[in-house]
Amino acid sequence: MSKGLFITGTGTDIGKTYVTALLIKTLRQHGYDVGYYKAAISGAPTVAASDAGYVNEVAGIGESPDLLLSYLYDHAVSPHLAARWEEKPIEKSVILRDWQRVTAAYPYVTVEGSGGIICPLREDDAINFQLEDLIGWLHIPSLIVCPAGLGTINGAVLTAFYMKEKGLPVQGFIVNHYTGSPMEKDNIRMIEKLSGKPVLAVVGDNAKLLQADAQALIQLYQ
Repeated sequence: MSKGLFITGTGTDIGKTYVTALLIKTLRQHGYDVGYYKAAISGAPTVAASDAGYVNEVAGIGESPDLLLSYLYDHAVSPHLAARWEEKPIEKSVILRDWQRVTAAYPYVTVEGSGGIICPLREDDAINFQLEDLIGWLHIPSLIVCPAGLGTINGAVLTAFYMKEKGLPVQGFIVNHYTGSPMEKDNIRMIEKLSGKPVLAVVGDNAKLLQADAQALIQLYQ
């Protein structure tokens, strides 16, 4: 049976896609057959030009576009709004169908979220659901990606506590844009102390791999 891990973040443009690509690349180079899936991407003309295309290339997955992504939207806005504008509402049945397909192809699947944890996916007269609902449908734990710099304690700890309140298991954090400054080291200490969750890896800009034990990383998948 396939195992999964969800990658969320403390906001938009904090490096989820970059970290996701490095995570999968690191695991694949250690012999683990790890795939990728994302339910919806907005603001890209093609799959190849999207977050999914970036991960597919950088991580060396080499998968066909139809197994990477369920919904692609042109408008660079929240998925629920892009779906409304482009008249392509996100369907739970499609996500679950595609999840079954990708988990049939890979023993481990990394799922990338959209924006932060509070991200509407569909909001109309018929149905309302958010990213947190999608995580619940898949029954998998999450990693939170957060930046290293000033202000990150608030975003990281609030995200962890929100997910705890919603009953969503969190395995820990990966800290992005890390330079090793004294402030960043203390940010990590405080994130761990206040959230009760570990920082599992730190990532600098232009990294090629995650500097973390691959066996420990693969055990995060459930």
